[in-house]
Amino acid sequence: MPRLAARMTPVAFLLHLSCALGWTGRATAQEPVAWGPEAEFHTFSIVAIDRRTGESGVAVTTRRPCVGNAVPWVRPGVGAVATQGGTRLEYGNDLLDLLEQGWSPQDALDRVVAADEGRERRQVGVIDMQGRSAQWTGSGQYGAEAQGDWVAQVSGLDYAVQGNSLVSPEVVDRVASTFEAGAGSTRHLADRLIEALAAGQALGGDGRHGETQSAAVLVADPRPGMSRRPDGVTVDINVCAHPEPVGEMGAIYATISETLGYRTLRQFAGRDVLQLKVILHALGYFDPGAPAISAEAPGANVYGPDAMEAVDRFRRDQGWQTAVSGFVDSRTIDRLWAELERLGRAEEVRTALLELSDVRR
Repeated sequence: MPRLAARMTPVAFLLHLSCALGWTGRATAQEPVAWGPEAEFHTFSIVAIDRRTGESGVAVTTRRPCVGNAVPWVRPGVGAVATQGGTRLEYGNDLLDLLEQGWSPQDALDRVVAADEGRERRQVGVIDMQGRSAQWTGSGQYGAEAQGDWVAQVSGLDYAVQGNSLVSPEVVDRVASTFEAGAGSTRHLADRLIEALAAGQALGGDGRHGETQSAAVLVADPRPGMSRRPDGVTVDINVCAHPEPVGEMGAIYATISETLGYRTLRQFAGRDVLQLKVILHALGYFDPGAPAISAEAPGANVYGPDAMEAVDRFRRDQGWQTAVSGFVDSRTIDRLWAELERLGRAEEVRTALLELSDVRR
């Protein structure tokens, strides 16, 4: 997956992408039926912070639907948590509450794990804004390595990566090394998290096959004006179900942040543009001072600013909004011909367009 050097708008984006099964709210999200009686997310994830911006975030993917509804937790200026394996959702707020009270990640994790009778089924990663992290992987996560079900965890400066049901321990190593490679850059934390997760996914990631896949990235930013929300969340992408959820998450991020490369850029040119100009000229919107539109004129078949402005004026005169400059769809074309008919010039224009639309073999 290519690096996403995204430029955000002054107010960072917030996106919820979830299927009809639920949205990304932490407490009120409807549970997908596929979760069953136990919220289990065998998966891999990364929790991390950015010292430069003060962002904290989580990225995660798994072969169960709507992972973003359960595993990732963030709080601006406090830290981030990934609770997975035999997922205990309460770990999210419990750990963040303790961090906010001044506890270290290790002490906080020791406390919640000790009080949890199901701790041996859990896997958890937590990080605070000082870059300190702690991880827990219960004994119940181990024992299936012979079947290709690997468990691993690794931590470093400002991040922690943890995973289970992996094709190999190298998955978490690749996530970690990719995240480390972006240290010191001016990229957004979400950009780096998605890239790191994609690197692990490229090695095979979660080793299970044939099940629903999902991915999510959640980031909070404490800086004033960076989020419209009181909880400080700036990035919340939850791909509830997709054949390639990590790639889809990256594509969504690039589209929302309008990163160069998210779409193909081109200037339209061709006979259809020339036909449009002939119609707009007949209606008095394009180059009204000219006796006719010449197909031989330089740039006659190029859709440039002058033709786009003519289209915009026509659309405004129809009482239509023009949010996309130069937008021409079938509705616009139908209305252009309707106006030509109303003015009694439709047959004249059709005759003029005959030569422009010749089909030969």
